[in-house]
Amino acid sequence: MIHSMMLKNLPRLLLRPAPALFYRPVLNRIVKKIIHTHPRIFDRLGDNCHKTILVNPTNMPVVFLVKPDPQKPSVRAYKNTRHLHFDASITGSLLTLLRMVDGRLDGDAVFFTRDLQINGDTEAIVSLRNALDDVDGSIADDIAASFGLAGQAALNLMRRIDMRQRERSTP
Repeated sequence: MIHSMMLKNLPRLLLRPAPALFYRPVLNRIVKKIIHTHPRIFDRLGDNCHKTILVNPTNMPVVFLVKPDPQKPSVRAYKNTRHLHFDASITGSLLTLLRMVDGRLDGDAVFFTRDLQINGDTEAIVSLRNALDDVDGSIADDIAASFGLAGQAALNLMRRIDMRQRERSTP
């Protein structure tokens, strides 16, 4: 149990000392990759592409403010939410959020088990989830590949940790 908790909180422990600005080049690269590889994702969002969504990985030292505006999409990292304005928020562990982006997770089921919390404009979150579900392939794989072998190794490690945690929690 202690080992599982340590693995779950590994991202928070490793990344805590990093300032929020540390994430900017990585996040910019991710946004550019998604725009280049999956430009139709914005069509599926409809009017919700102008909404601001807070993504809160509970086991990371930062939150992400996502603005999926097709003219100027952005993702920014922040250490706290005190002065942030957003239309909706989605909260869950990094691995739960990764599985959702990856299309390997039933978002409705996870919501009802409370592994995922949604607040604010639920229509914006649902349209984002639907847009992600419509993507061919895996956004997580595409993003990892854009960082070369290190990105692919990091994604594979996260997936292995996730698989082990789920195996241990299954009776």
